[in-house]
Amino acid sequence: MSLLSRPLRRHAELERLFHPKSIAVIGASQRPGAFGAAVLRNLGQYDGRVYPVNARYDEIGGLKCYPDIATVPEKVDCALIATAREQVEPIVKVCAAAGVGGAIVFASGYAEVGLPERIAEQARLARIAQEGGMPLVGPNTVGIVNALCGAAITFMDITPVPRPENHRAIGLVSQSGALGMALAQAVTRGVRFSHVLTSGNSCDIDMADCVAYLADDPACAVIACVFEGMADPGRLLEAAELAWRADKPLVVYKMATGEDGAAAAMSHTGSLAGSYAAYRAAFRCAGVVLVEDYESLIPTASFFAKAPPPKAPGVAIIVASGGAAIMAADRAGQYGVPLPQPNHELHGLLAARIPEFGAARNPCDVTAQVINDPQSLVECVEAFLRAPEYGALAIPAVYSSEASTRFIPVYDELAGRYGKIIASAWASEWRDGPGAREREMAQKIALFPSMASCFAALAAANWRVALRAAGREEVRRRAPVSATEDAARAIAAASGRTLSEREAKAALAPYGIPVVEERLAQSRDEAVAAAAAIGYPVVLKAESPDLPHKSEAGVIRLNLRDAAAVVAAYDAIHARIAALAPSPRLDGMLVQKMAPPGIEIVVGGRVDAQFGPLVVVGLGGVLVEVLNDTALAPAPVGPREAEALLRELRAFRLLQGYRGLPAVDLQALADIICRASEFIADQQGLVAELDINPLICAGSDLVAVDALIVRA
Repeated sequence: MSLLSRPLRRHAELERLFHPKSIAVIGASQRPGAFGAAVLRNLGQYDGRVYPVNARYDEIGGLKCYPDIATVPEKVDCALIATAREQVEPIVKVCAAAGVGGAIVFASGYAEVGLPERIAEQARLARIAQEGGMPLVGPNTVGIVNALCGAAITFMDITPVPRPENHRAIGLVSQSGALGMALAQAVTRGVRFSHVLTSGNSCDIDMADCVAYLADDPACAVIACVFEGMADPGRLLEAAELAWRADKPLVVYKMATGEDGAAAAMSHTGSLAGSYAAYRAAFRCAGVVLVEDYESLIPTASFFAKAPPPKAPGVAIIVASGGAAIMAADRAGQYGVPLPQPNHELHGLLAARIPEFGAARNPCDVTAQVINDPQSLVECVEAFLRAPEYGALAIPAVYSSEASTRFIPVYDELAGRYGKIIASAWASEWRDGPGAREREMAQKIALFPSMASCFAALAAANWRVALRAAGREEVRRRAPVSATEDAARAIAAASGRTLSEREAKAALAPYGIPVVEERLAQSRDEAVAAAAAIGYPVVLKAESPDLPHKSEAGVIRLNLRDAAAVVAAYDAIHARIAALAPSPRLDGMLVQKMAPPGIEIVVGGRVDAQFGPLVVVGLGGVLVEVLNDTALAPAPVGPREAEALLRELRAFRLLQGYRGLPAVDLQALADIICRASEFIADQQGLVAELDINPLICAGSDLVAVDALIVRA
């Protein structure tokens, strides 16, 4: 069975492998440094039965040693194979035949070396495991840890992972074994894990299976992933849906974010919608919390493990440092976290307890006077937690000292009493100084390594709650059903792989996308006549499938106000084309009505090799790739998602009215985005890239003045 075609493995199918009652260590050893010896040492706190397997020994460490898996007195749940690569395949066959519940293979030197024979060898392992109904982790993995039963099935010299004391632990999944186990060392500062699952080469069990398993495990409250990539990322999105249904936050750090794959794209859209952008779009639609850096993964996951859903989007900031208050407010603004000002009653309490040189507002600077009156700080913290307009409280940890730790249990109790979270960004360079571990160990205080990661997590919590409240949008078709065939015929009739502007607009017309009035002219006289019929001012453009970007090629003239200007522009464009090498094909000159001033938007689409059709929205015009202000979503989208894409743009405020221009009709613009998304979804077998750029937006007057389609 192909890895790409098989369904996700759910909790019941992986229970024997990931929560075993018995473990066979095949390749067990007494030799220092041997992987088999390291695993036996790490299993010292394991609840279940351990069976060393090695024909060279009668016993190891007081445990009877068996010559092979067939002689073990029970069908073991998990077989750890710690042998050389050459011995692995026959052992896997024997394990599958013996009814082993699952296997873990340490050996490397398989597909990761790139040799065809090693790739085939790895594929045989997968086939043996799948045909035998025995899930297999690896090869080239460092193993797994289940803290619930003390099963540290790994050769790494790991920090003991304590058993979680409640059901608010993190389940960690990593393709990279070294990074996974490195992240698990957060236990040294008080973070709690239920599982650490590393998948290695993922010949059988992959990250998606691990996420699906954790989505169903009651001991895991949050799933954290270090993710490189997958041949079929749709499986991970399917697992993300399971986590979403279980209301279990899935927090992902995506490595390999380069966009080299977009370099060969013909359209602006294609160059902007690279692989990482596609992942971001797909993850966002799946409700995944994506962190931008490795260092933020575990703090963000720990925050979600502790934090109840925010009762309000507002956040209060309270600190005894004016500088830290400014930094916190800056990051709140950056991530769109609202900082509502205190209500009348709260302001009165703050003003009575804070010196006049402080700030009885939000952010609240209680000043260093709290050293002399610590009770005033506690009262202010409780007042903010009690106020209904705040869903969370941010208290930056500015200075590490033993004296400050006495407040932590008080804050923790207050946050729990009011059902809120306190987010604490660590500002001291004494990274493990007094107060760090105490905050990490607290039930309702989340510790962050920076202000940025702190407010990014608070923003993510608000986003996730709003997404759950809104529910999934039902996408209703806008274009007529006949549009699919009509557009396909127009695409098939085009003369080359890249459609000319006129051909592209003809393919888009069935979808009801408004385009500028235009006529095709083959001579100066026809151009002048077309301009007179359309009405001045006009635009003149070369119509050529070989010139997808006319501005860059210099074959467009704007704002022509009379016949003489049209003739001059016609001759200038012909002269420019004659100077180009190689000489482009010329199908004539497009004469278009000059569009009124407005905001230039790009609406486009791309068919991603892994995620399929995507719709792209951004600030358009000639600077689209320079500004790189875009948002993506899997296509098709509904109007709510289309408007959400617009609101993601840094330039969104331009659409709300700017320098005398009217506010753009967001419903009308969202409708065009929906129609473009239907086009790229319908035509994904025929079209690789789509650009509508620019779409000029002035109030309710929206018109596409250029379009580009690249055939698949």
